[in-house]
Amino acid sequence: MGEQVAILFDIDGTLVDSVYAHVVAWRDALSDVGLTVPLWEVHRRIGMDGSLLIDELLQIAGVNDDAPGRSDIADAASSKHKEIYLARGDTLALLPGAREVVRRSKELGFVTVLATSAPEDELKLLRDLLDVEEHVDAVTSGEDVDTAKPDATVVKIAIDRAGVSPANAVMVGDATWDSIAATKAGARSVAVLTGGISGDALRGAGAKRVFQDSLHLAHDLDATVESLTGQPGRSSR
Repeated sequence: MGEQVAILFDIDGTLVDSVYAHVVAWRDALSDVGLTVPLWEVHRRIGMDGSLLIDELLQIAGVNDDAPGRSDIADAASSKHKEIYLARGDTLALLPGAREVVRRSKELGFVTVLATSAPEDELKLLRDLLDVEEHVDAVTSGEDVDTAKPDATVVKIAIDRAGVSPANAVMVGDATWDSIAATKAGARSVAVLTGGISGDALRGAGAKRVFQDSLHLAHDLDATVESLTGQPGRSSR
């Protein structure tokens, strides 16, 4: 009998096709406060801690740290982003293999965790869309952390809730921030391309395996996990 393994699933861009919804919401929110940031600059920061994200976007827009009213501008843009994103929630869709990979994780006997720092209102939207609650053992949210990825705290909390050692935890994400946070936490990192980040960038951030999407990962999950942790899934034991 091998040791227990946990699969930690990011949601945005990994299971739900929400990355570009966030990109456009940030673009529109910044426009609402009179700022312009290129979409590609927004995109490459999706998935990082919200405070870091807005700080970097303001810098790009020319609002320096000592600019008058900077904090108010940041708060207004962040609030507007949330308002826009939630209002467009009915446009979100599942990514290929979203439900299949979560079910497969549970079938293989892995502790299955939704490891995100999304705020509770956004997380409810995502969980309702996913509809995989019966296959999920634990969930994290923005309520659990002060600083999100690339800080490792949310991954460490997910590992703790799963009750496994970091070496037996596999983080599945779509952004470089997921891989960086997983590596900092001592976990293994697997990535998918559905967030729009290149395979080279994901590998450079620490991803050990990169898949086209969660459906391709679902088909190879047992072999992937065993190759990274040395622990077989239930069907392989």
